[in-house]
Amino acid sequence: MISFFAKWQRIDWLLFFAVSILLVLGISILYSLSLNTDTNNFLVFRKQIFFALSGFILFFFFASVNYNVWLTYAKLIFILFSLILVAVLIFGSEVKGTTGWINFGFFNVQPVEFAKIALIITLARYFSQYAGEFFMFRHIVKSGLLTLLFVGLVMLQPDLGSALVLLGTWIIVLLFTGIKKAHFWWLTGAFLATVVIAWFFILIPYQQDRILTFIDPGRDPQGTGYNVIQSMVAVGSGQVFGRGLALGSQSSLRFLPEPGTDFIFAVIAEDLGLVGVTLVLALFVFIFYRLFLVMRKSQDDFGAYLILGIAAMLLVQTFINIGMNMGISPVTGIPLPLVSAGGSSMWAIMIVLGISQNVYIRNG
Repeated sequence: MISFFAKWQRIDWLLFFAVSILLVLGISILYSLSLNTDTNNFLVFRKQIFFALSGFILFFFFASVNYNVWLTYAKLIFILFSLILVAVLIFGSEVKGTTGWINFGFFNVQPVEFAKIALIITLARYFSQYAGEFFMFRHIVKSGLLTLLFVGLVMLQPDLGSALVLLGTWIIVLLFTGIKKAHFWWLTGAFLATVVIAWFFILIPYQQDRILTFIDPGRDPQGTGYNVIQSMVAVGSGQVFGRGLALGSQSSLRFLPEPGTDFIFAVIAEDLGLVGVTLVLALFVFIFYRLFLVMRKSQDDFGAYLILGIAAMLLVQTFINIGMNMGISPVTGIPLPLVSAGGSSMWAIMIVLGISQNVYIRNG
């Protein structure tokens, strides 16, 4: 019993409290949004409390599992989630135009959120094994093909946002590893060629419209540009101290679409103003800082790359979500980690943070 409590004393409680504050903030925003429905339906609010509490259980469970287990079973995990992503295309249910969900009655599960974890483990294994050989282009290609398998399966759903998160995670890990300048320009050229091919042969019309709207939100203010325009209005109307919880006109009068998921950052900006936005950004920066410390102190390459992959995934998701709320990235349906409503994203984030804590504990 003494050893059990001694182990939990070694958890990074500073990171834990930062995560807890973000969870409480997100739940508070969802509660305020529930007050402004015609029926005061608190179902989303109640579900989020359940997901947060069960997320803490997952956090502590994965914090207690030796992270080297994921190294041992990395290949199996990658194969398993490849098959799951294929199965979703065949048996999955469609939600908002994306066939990426499995229905369990009370809630839907989105397997791609957990496939992100599988990719992080796979990349951490590959990069730790060949970190000293990434001056050889074939290792860049091999790690890229592993990523592109997941990206391709996710694009077939189609889910552009999650595909960008998977691809962005690989790119950040690759850049931190260090590559030759010539290889960098080869990859840049390949990326641009892929963008052109994707535009003409892969992206479906509504995804193209979202990208065009990102470039010029005013091209269709009552159609594809409506979400972005309303979001930017909400962000600007909060000013310094905000209008107060449940008092923002854009969210309370339902001008702002998807206020509890895609555009929850705009609700925070409108209700809590610059003060609330600064708090949210500061908490995310602090979490990234704590993860950086864990990565730097890790005594083995696998642990370091595991933390790097986790931080990269969180960074890409945070940037995309906040960016689309402010009109600086396309609207892709990516939730704000720990804040937006949704069980799959919540559980996946709490799992990876739990894994990071095991790396923290085992490396002192």
